Amino acid sequence: MRNDRLMKAVLIITAFVILLPAAVILIWTVTARWPWPNLLPESLTLRTLDELLFGSNALSEILLSSMLLAAAVAVLGTLIALMTARATEIYNVRGKKAVTFAAFLPLLVPGTVFAMGIQTSLIRMHINDTLAGVVLVHLVAALPYCITIMMDVTAAVGDSLEEQAAVLGAGPFRGFLDVSLPQLLPGILSSASMAYIISYSQYFTTLLAGGARVKTLALVLVPYIQSGDRALASVYAVVFVGSALMVFAVFEALIHRTLVKK
Repeated sequence: MRNDRLMKAVLIITAFVILLPAAVILIWTVTARWPWPNLLPESLTLRTLDELLFGSNALSEILLSSMLLAAAVAVLGTLIALMTARATEIYNVRGKKAVTFAAFLPLLVPGTVFAMGIQTSLIRMHINDTLAGVVLVHLVAALPYCITIMMDVTAAVGDSLEEQAAVLGAGPFRGFLDVSLPQLLPGILSSASMAYIISYSQYFTTLLAGGARVKTLALVLVPYIQSGDRALASVYAVVFVGSALMVFAVFEALIHRTLVKK
Protein backbone atom coordinates (compact mmCIF):
# COMPACT_ATOMS: atom_id res chain seq x y z
CA MET A 1 0.00 0.00 0.00
CA ARG A 2 2.83 2.40 0.84
CA ASN A 3 4.48 1.76 -2.52
CA ASP A 4 1.19 2.43 -4.33
CA ARG A 5 0.67 5.70 -2.45
CA LEU A 6 4.24 6.76 -3.09
CA MET A 7 3.89 5.98 -6.78
CA LYS A 8 0.64 7.97 -6.99
CA ALA A 9 2.27 10.91 -5.22
CA VAL A 10 5.20 10.83 -7.63
CA LEU A 11 2.83 10.72 -10.62
CA ILE A 12 0.79 13.64 -9.27
CA ILE A 13 3.89 15.74 -8.64
CA THR A 14 5.26 14.89 -12.09
CA ALA A 15 1.98 15.80 -13.77
CA PHE A 16 1.86 19.07 -11.84
CA VAL A 17 5.43 19.98 -12.81
CA ILE A 18 4.64 19.32 -16.48
CA LEU A 19 1.14 20.77 -16.70
CA LEU A 20 1.69 23.98 -14.70
CA PRO A 21 4.25 25.48 -17.16
CA ALA A 22 2.06 24.32 -20.05
CA ALA A 23 -0.93 26.12 -18.53
CA VAL A 24 1.12 29.30 -18.06
CA ILE A 25 2.22 29.20 -21.70
CA LEU A 26 -1.40 28.78 -22.82
CA ILE A 27 -2.43 31.81 -20.77
CA TRP A 28 0.45 33.86 -22.21
CA THR A 29 -0.83 33.22 -25.76
CA VAL A 30 -3.76 35.62 -25.13
CA THR A 31 -2.10 37.93 -22.59
CA ALA A 32 -1.46 41.59 -23.38
CA ARG A 33 -0.07 42.63 -19.99
CA TRP A 34 0.92 40.46 -17.02
CA PRO A 35 3.24 42.40 -14.68
CA TRP A 36 5.06 40.85 -11.77
CA PRO A 37 3.95 39.91 -9.10
CA ASN A 38 0.30 39.64 -10.22
CA LEU A 39 -1.03 36.08 -10.22
CA LEU A 40 -3.40 36.81 -13.12
CA PRO A 41 -3.00 38.86 -16.31
CA GLU A 42 -4.18 42.48 -16.26
CA SER A 43 -5.47 42.43 -19.83
CA LEU A 44 -6.03 39.96 -22.65
CA THR A 45 -5.60 40.26 -26.40
CA LEU A 46 -6.18 38.33 -29.61
CA ARG A 47 -3.32 39.95 -31.52
CA THR A 48 -1.22 36.80 -31.14
CA LEU A 49 -3.86 34.68 -32.84
CA ASP A 50 -4.19 37.28 -35.58
CA GLU A 51 -0.40 37.22 -36.09
CA LEU A 52 -0.42 33.45 -36.05
CA LEU A 53 -3.15 33.10 -38.67
CA PHE A 54 -2.66 36.19 -40.82
CA GLY A 55 0.83 37.49 -40.00
CA SER A 56 3.89 37.77 -42.18
CA ASN A 57 4.93 34.19 -41.46
CA ALA A 58 2.84 31.68 -43.42
CA LEU A 59 2.37 29.21 -40.58
CA SER A 60 0.81 26.45 -42.68
CA GLU A 61 3.67 26.50 -45.19
CA ILE A 62 6.35 26.63 -42.49
CA LEU A 63 4.68 23.86 -40.50
CA LEU A 64 4.35 21.65 -43.59
CA SER A 65 7.96 22.23 -44.66
CA SER A 66 9.19 21.48 -41.12
CA MET A 67 7.24 18.23 -40.98
CA LEU A 68 8.33 17.12 -44.46
CA LEU A 69 11.97 17.93 -43.68
CA ALA A 70 11.83 15.97 -40.42
CA ALA A 71 10.05 13.08 -42.17
CA ALA A 72 12.79 12.93 -44.84
CA VAL A 73 15.46 12.83 -42.14
CA ALA A 74 13.52 10.13 -40.28
CA VAL A 75 13.25 7.90 -43.36
CA LEU A 76 16.85 8.36 -44.49
CA GLY A 77 18.27 8.09 -40.97
CA THR A 78 16.37 4.90 -40.20
CA LEU A 79 17.30 3.33 -43.55
CA ILE A 80 21.01 4.09 -43.03
CA ALA A 81 20.82 2.88 -39.42
CA LEU A 82 19.11 -0.34 -40.50
CA MET A 83 21.81 -1.11 -43.07
CA THR A 84 24.56 -0.21 -40.60
CA ALA A 85 23.04 -2.42 -37.90
CA ARG A 86 22.67 -5.33 -40.33
CA ALA A 87 26.27 -4.98 -41.43
CA THR A 88 27.70 -4.81 -37.92
CA GLU A 89 25.39 -7.22 -36.05
CA ILE A 90 24.54 -9.87 -38.65
CA TYR A 91 27.48 -9.98 -41.03
CA ASN A 92 31.14 -10.27 -40.12
CA VAL A 93 32.43 -7.24 -42.02
CA ARG A 94 35.86 -5.69 -41.68
CA GLY A 95 36.16 -2.52 -39.64
CA LYS A 96 32.98 -3.20 -37.68
CA LYS A 97 34.31 -1.55 -34.53
CA ALA A 98 35.53 1.45 -36.50
CA VAL A 99 32.09 1.90 -38.06
CA THR A 100 30.44 1.66 -34.66
CA PHE A 101 32.84 4.22 -33.18
CA ALA A 102 32.42 6.59 -36.14
CA ALA A 103 28.65 6.51 -35.69
CA PHE A 104 29.00 8.09 -32.26
CA LEU A 105 31.54 10.76 -33.21
CA PRO A 106 28.89 13.53 -33.66
CA LEU A 107 27.99 13.11 -29.98
CA LEU A 108 31.60 13.66 -28.92
CA VAL A 109 32.03 16.95 -30.79
CA PRO A 110 30.53 20.14 -29.24
CA GLY A 111 27.50 21.36 -31.14
CA THR A 112 28.94 24.76 -32.08
CA VAL A 113 32.21 23.27 -33.34
CA PHE A 114 30.29 20.66 -35.33
CA ALA A 115 27.99 23.24 -36.89
CA MET A 116 30.81 25.57 -37.92
CA GLY A 117 32.87 22.72 -39.34
CA ILE A 118 30.07 21.19 -41.32
CA GLN A 119 29.08 24.60 -42.71
CA THR A 120 32.57 24.87 -44.23
CA SER A 121 32.13 21.40 -45.74
CA LEU A 122 28.76 22.35 -47.21
CA ILE A 123 30.26 25.46 -48.83
CA ARG A 124 32.99 23.35 -50.40
CA MET A 125 30.38 20.90 -51.72
CA HIS A 126 28.27 23.83 -53.00
CA ILE A 127 25.15 22.72 -51.11
CA ASN A 128 25.14 25.44 -48.45
CA ASP A 129 21.88 27.38 -48.07
CA THR A 130 19.98 24.47 -49.66
CA LEU A 131 17.45 21.92 -48.47
CA ALA A 132 19.88 19.10 -49.26
CA GLY A 133 22.48 20.67 -46.97
CA VAL A 134 20.00 20.99 -44.12
CA VAL A 135 18.89 17.36 -44.53
CA LEU A 136 22.53 16.25 -44.46
CA VAL A 137 23.25 18.21 -41.26
CA HIS A 138 20.15 16.86 -39.55
CA LEU A 139 21.10 13.34 -40.62
CA VAL A 140 24.50 13.64 -38.98
CA ALA A 141 22.84 14.79 -35.75
CA ALA A 142 20.21 12.03 -35.76
CA LEU A 143 22.25 9.03 -36.95
CA PRO A 144 23.97 8.20 -33.62
CA TYR A 145 20.58 7.72 -31.96
CA CYS A 146 19.09 5.83 -34.90
CA ILE A 147 22.07 3.51 -35.17
CA THR A 148 22.04 2.80 -31.43
CA ILE A 149 18.37 1.82 -31.52
CA MET A 150 18.71 -0.33 -34.64
CA MET A 151 21.86 -2.08 -33.40
CA ASP A 152 20.12 -3.11 -30.17
CA VAL A 153 17.00 -4.30 -31.96
CA THR A 154 18.93 -6.13 -34.70
CA ALA A 155 21.15 -7.88 -32.14
CA ALA A 156 18.03 -8.98 -30.22
CA VAL A 157 16.27 -10.33 -33.33
CA GLY A 158 19.37 -11.99 -34.80
CA ASP A 159 19.34 -13.96 -38.03
CA SER A 160 18.32 -17.44 -36.89
CA LEU A 161 14.82 -17.09 -38.35
CA GLU A 162 16.27 -15.95 -41.67
CA GLU A 163 18.50 -19.04 -41.72
CA GLN A 164 15.45 -21.24 -41.19
CA ALA A 165 13.67 -19.42 -44.01
CA ALA A 166 16.69 -20.03 -46.26
CA VAL A 167 16.54 -23.74 -45.45
CA LEU A 168 12.90 -23.72 -46.58
CA GLY A 169 13.89 -22.14 -49.90
CA ALA A 170 13.46 -18.42 -49.31
CA GLY A 171 16.02 -16.07 -50.84
CA PRO A 172 17.93 -13.47 -48.77
CA PHE A 173 15.59 -10.60 -49.67
CA ARG A 174 12.43 -12.67 -49.17
CA GLY A 175 13.73 -14.00 -45.86
CA PHE A 176 14.47 -10.51 -44.58
CA LEU A 177 11.20 -9.04 -45.86
CA ASP A 178 8.89 -11.76 -44.54
CA VAL A 179 10.74 -12.89 -41.41
CA SER A 180 13.07 -10.24 -39.94
CA LEU A 181 11.33 -7.03 -41.00
CA PRO A 182 8.17 -7.63 -38.93
CA GLN A 183 10.38 -8.32 -35.90
CA LEU A 184 12.39 -5.16 -36.52
CA LEU A 185 9.37 -2.93 -37.16
CA PRO A 186 8.96 -1.60 -33.58
CA GLY A 187 12.64 -0.62 -33.56
CA ILE A 188 12.34 0.95 -37.00
CA LEU A 189 9.42 3.09 -35.83
CA SER A 190 11.28 4.05 -32.65
CA SER A 191 14.32 5.07 -34.71
CA ALA A 192 12.16 7.09 -37.10
CA SER A 193 10.39 8.90 -34.26
CA MET A 194 13.72 9.77 -32.62
CA ALA A 195 15.17 11.11 -35.89
CA TYR A 196 11.98 13.07 -36.54
CA ILE A 197 12.04 14.82 -33.17
CA ILE A 198 15.76 15.62 -33.43
CA SER A 199 15.34 17.12 -36.90
CA TYR A 200 12.16 18.97 -35.99
CA SER A 201 13.82 20.73 -33.03
CA GLN A 202 17.07 21.76 -34.76
CA TYR A 203 17.66 25.52 -34.80
CA PHE A 204 21.34 26.49 -34.89
CA THR A 205 22.39 23.87 -37.44
CA THR A 206 19.38 24.69 -39.62
CA LEU A 207 20.25 28.39 -39.52
CA LEU A 208 23.87 27.77 -40.52
CA ALA A 209 23.23 25.11 -43.16
CA GLY A 210 20.11 26.73 -44.61
CA GLY A 211 21.25 30.34 -44.40
CA ALA A 212 17.72 31.37 -43.34
CA ARG A 213 16.48 30.29 -46.79
CA VAL A 214 15.21 26.96 -45.51
CA LYS A 215 12.57 28.00 -42.98
CA THR A 216 11.37 25.76 -40.19
CA LEU A 217 9.11 26.33 -37.23
CA ALA A 218 12.11 26.39 -34.88
CA LEU A 219 13.64 29.26 -36.89
CA VAL A 220 10.44 31.26 -36.49
CA LEU A 221 10.02 30.44 -32.80
CA VAL A 222 13.47 31.27 -31.41
CA PRO A 223 13.62 34.94 -32.56
CA TYR A 224 10.33 35.64 -30.79
CA ILE A 225 11.75 34.13 -27.59
CA GLN A 226 14.90 36.24 -27.88
CA SER A 227 12.93 39.41 -28.59
CA GLY A 228 11.09 39.21 -25.29
CA ASP A 229 7.62 39.08 -26.85
CA ARG A 230 6.26 36.40 -24.55
CA ALA A 231 2.80 36.34 -26.10
CA LEU A 232 3.97 35.59 -29.64
CA ALA A 233 6.70 33.28 -28.38
CA SER A 234 4.09 31.35 -26.39
CA VAL A 235 1.64 30.95 -29.26
CA TYR A 236 4.37 29.64 -31.57
CA ALA A 237 5.65 27.40 -28.77
CA VAL A 238 2.19 25.88 -28.41
CA VAL A 239 2.07 25.15 -32.15
CA PHE A 240 5.60 23.73 -32.07
CA VAL A 241 5.02 21.44 -29.10
CA GLY A 242 1.51 20.48 -30.18
CA SER A 243 2.56 19.46 -33.69
CA ALA A 244 5.55 17.50 -32.35
CA LEU A 245 3.38 15.68 -29.80
CA MET A 246 0.81 14.88 -32.47
CA VAL A 247 3.40 13.21 -34.70
CA PHE A 248 4.97 11.48 -31.72
CA ALA A 249 1.55 10.11 -30.73
CA VAL A 250 1.13 8.69 -34.23
CA PHE A 251 4.48 6.91 -33.94
CA GLU A 252 3.56 5.57 -30.51
CA ALA A 253 0.23 4.27 -31.83
CA LEU A 254 1.99 2.52 -34.72
CA ILE A 255 4.55 0.95 -32.37
CA HIS A 256 1.80 -0.24 -30.03
CA ARG A 257 -0.13 -1.66 -32.96
CA THR A 258 2.86 -3.64 -34.22
CA LEU A 259 3.54 -5.01 -30.74
CA VAL A 260 -0.11 -6.06 -30.33
CA LYS A 261 -0.02 -7.88 -33.67
CA LYS A 262 3.07 -9.80 -32.56
